[in-house]
Amino acid sequence: MSKRVKTMVMSEVTKRFGDNRDFLVLDSSKINAVKVNQLRLKAAKLGIKMLNVKNTLAVKALSDLGVTTLGQALSGPSTLVWGASDMVALSKEIAGWAKQKDLKDLKIKGGTLDGTALDEKGVEELSKSAGKPELLGRILTLIRSPGGQLAAALQGPGGYLAGQVKAIAEKTEGEAAPAEAPAS
Repeated sequence: MSKRVKTMVMSEVTKRFGDNRDFLVLDSSKINAVKVNQLRLKAAKLGIKMLNVKNTLAVKALSDLGVTTLGQALSGPSTLVWGASDMVALSKEIAGWAKQKDLKDLKIKGGTLDGTALDEKGVEELSKSAGKPELLGRILTLIRSPGGQLAAALQGPGGYLAGQVKAIAEKTEGEAAPAEAPAS
């Protein structure tokens, strides 16, 4: 490949990566072409992008983007995967695919998350962690929790006190009502 062609290919690869800096690396070389095509179609529906590219070209394009932690994972047949709503969602989806019976030969080689290299076990652990929607839900629950506790604390003793005042008022009215009756 001439230098001009390599430059054009690198430019296209870099353009495809866009602003993304988090990737997974898979080995799909042992899966037949029909299954790989089905996998690509399924990935596209989920907003996941997959790219087979020569490792040296991928290393160069990624280093131009500032991603230098995929070196060990980019050996042998490699497919770069990125996209989805967040990296946890991506790793959950890919780990789920790798566990499917018909895709048992799909191998997760590693990845990178916020500049940190992940091996196969790291990607598996990431897939088991809470995703962005779950974490936002937890944060909202934590934010609302103190307010709910404060309201309950104020209503508890306040309600008890109000009940006592009402009972005393009714008792006082009950005693005062017969005394007023003869005066009329």
